[in-house]
Amino acid sequence: MILGPDKLPEYTRKLADFIKGVRNYASTAKERFQEEMGDEVKDVDWRKLDPRQYDPRKIIRDALFEDDAPANATTSTNTEPASAQWKPQALPNVAGQDRLPADQPAPFDDEAT
Repeated sequence: MILGPDKLPEYTRKLADFIKGVRNYASTAKERFQEEMGDEVKDVDWRKLDPRQYDPRKIIRDALFEDDAPANATTSTNTEPASAQWKPQALPNVAGQDRLPADQPAPFDDEAT
């Protein structure tokens, strides 16, 4: 879009008025929100509630390694946390090593299907 020297001042004023209107609307909406919600809204840390900060992988990892034992149960002699006790199993090598012998059946879980 090309504006000539005749229309440029007019459209510049319109743009400035539009920006002032948006700023006024935003500040009025913010003030009205605070008035209607009360004083407890002023103390809320909105950054903590931002859903973009949550990593679903971390939430799942924390849930999987969470200690399920009650806090008062001290019968276990192992002092390591559950996350330190868990060791991943090695996956079979695709190149042909670490395969099952021909006479051994593949592992199968009846309850999983």
